Amino acid sequence: MKIGFIGLGIMGRPMAKNLVKAGYDLTVYDLNEEAVADLVSCGARAADSSREASLEAEVVITMVPNSPQVREVVLGKDGMAEGASEGTVLIDMSSIDPTESRSIGMELKKYGIEMMDAPVSGGEPKAIEGTLSVMVGGRRELFDRYYDMLMVMAGSVVYVGKLGAGNVAKLANQIIVAVNIAAVSEALTFAKKAGTDPELVYQAIRGGLAGSTVLDAKAPMMFRGDFKPGFRIELHIKDLGNAINAAHAVSSPVLMTGQLMEIMQALKADGLEKKDHSCIVKYYEKISNVTIKSSEEE
Repeated sequence: MKIGFIGLGIMGRPMAKNLVKAGYDLTVYDLNEEAVADLVSCGARAADSSREASLEAEVVITMVPNSPQVREVVLGKDGMAEGASEGTVLIDMSSIDPTESRSIGMELKKYGIEMMDAPVSGGEPKAIEGTLSVMVGGRRELFDRYYDMLMVMAGSVVYVGKLGAGNVAKLANQIIVAVNIAAVSEALTFAKKAGTDPELVYQAIRGGLAGSTVLDAKAPMMFRGDFKPGFRIELHIKDLGNAINAAHAVSSPVLMTGQLMEIMQALKADGLEKKDHSCIVKYYEKISNVTIKSSEEE
């Protein structure tokens, strides 16, 4: 299978590498020449544009930051639509606004190109391992056809519904994660303010109903004061912006999402947009005039 792969960033590069390792014929394109050279050293071919990466490809995968970039590399000058043949399938694995996924899909129909949206969750470590969670929207027949190829990059690939449904699932995921981190931050800050050791509170509640993947992943980072990015605040701002836009388009109130957007904007104003989203706790620490960081770490 000949695949065009556009977007070799933090996530796209290891995803593309896993496809090459599995024996797929990849032509890659990115503005970062070093990333392209890295893939070429693994056995891929380099392209000079999205159009060139799409020539003779059965499937084109895009993995770029947001809706405008997807539209540009697909429908812009020297874009995928200019190079792809009728019958080519676009699998957009970026996390974007689902209304834009549907709009781009409609425009691609004029070229005889079908589209699936297949955003991922799991971050760079799971992209390297090839154990991402992939949420797919589009025609079921296309999902079945390319399931094995997607599984090369993933631990799970789940069909969610028609085009746009994959990004709806991803945005729902991002809402839940953001609200969970805020709840953990609020609870642990409260525990410290009440004169209790927040680490012992964490140990006491993690085995009960309050236990969660988010709690176990983020509370230890908060105690260490370690906000090295696994998922940056600025990226979560992007996702929550898409979630709010998509929710407003269908008249679905997202009250907590709006609050989390403002908390993250406050953190960005403090210069923390490049930090991990677990630094939401710093917002709570600031307004409570307390820190939950372990004394041994200070």
